[in-house]
Amino acid sequence: MSDPTANFTAPHLLDLPPLTAGRFARIEDKVAALIRTHCDVVVMQGEALLPLEACIRSAVRPGSTALNIITGPYGETFGGWLRSCGAEVVTISAPFTGAADPQQVADALRQHPEIDFVSLVHAEAATGNTNPVAEIGSVVREHGALLMLDAVASVGAEPLLTDEWGVDLCVIGGQKAIAGPAGVSVASVSARAWERIGANEQAPRRSYLSLLDWKERWIDGGRTVLPHAPAQLEMLALEQAVDRIDAEGLDSVITRHRAAAAATRAGVRALGGLTPYVVRDEDAAPAATTLRAPEGVDAREVVAAALAVDATVPLQAAAGTLAKEMIRVNHYGRAADRSVAMASVSALAGGLRARGVSVDADAAAVATGEAWDAVIAC
Repeated sequence: MSDPTANFTAPHLLDLPPLTAGRFARIEDKVAALIRTHCDVVVMQGEALLPLEACIRSAVRPGSTALNIITGPYGETFGGWLRSCGAEVVTISAPFTGAADPQQVADALRQHPEIDFVSLVHAEAATGNTNPVAEIGSVVREHGALLMLDAVASVGAEPLLTDEWGVDLCVIGGQKAIAGPAGVSVASVSARAWERIGANEQAPRRSYLSLLDWKERWIDGGRTVLPHAPAQLEMLALEQAVDRIDAEGLDSVITRHRAAAAATRAGVRALGGLTPYVVRDEDAAPAATTLRAPEGVDAREVVAAALAVDATVPLQAAAGTLAKEMIRVNHYGRAADRSVAMASVSALAGGLRARGVSVDADAAAVATGEAWDAVIAC
């Protein structure tokens, strides 16, 4: 039997010249411009949970007090990391149907003046909500605590003004609205954060989680010698994704995501059967829309039936305890598109019909298209 791989030619991606330190630094600078920061950025060689955990373990010391703002599952994860660092954790939990309240944050800081670290997720793709970071950042800055922001699901989908908002540690990934790779991620680190990290004897050193290693071996050396072999393909993919955003214009990319969210929410309301999980439009994340399944109908069955109608649409059921009641429409990146929004609502109509739910698909199609066009025209 002949070998089917005998005439296989390796893709050019496997034969690239090594990524130079200069090219790596230029990619960092492009990312810094995207997230509107003049602070140091560290591109870490893994998905975004790596720098998120690295930021917490680097900046939080035993015996300190941290404020953790929970509006979805990632906030819950941060609480566990904070406690494992030896911090006392003050928790604010907002309903997953809305957003965190800046006044509640201010009250917590006033009641606990010892708080020196605040963790917040900008947008929770898992629950479909987004938080008012500018307002929360203002009260945190006035208090004097460090602010860590998970902006993985917001970067590219909505404004992210890292320096202006007083964010000391900002973490992004490339796999959502940027439409890039999941294998590299970025943390921006303010001067205040570096000072705190340097003074923390428990901060990771000589570790994959170490921000200090990157600072001492890369940033402080003028970014001339890479500390280890970089994830070359992922770095080049990240650069291409950022360049593509620059070519389209960040404002246009953000507008597409706003239009996708508005169109999906309007279409679902006109469709019937489903309702937006996040109640207020202003609290809804532009990257993903979450929907509440009809009473007595399993969301997973609706998604399966919808994907049977159109397997290309970005639908999924929620995970964990929300799996039976929540549907997610992941309209981020290249899926922030008018045709994708129309197809998603149409597939949901078919999925609901298959589960015996009466819907108005024609009205939904009209509402979806009109909502998209209205946002784009603004």
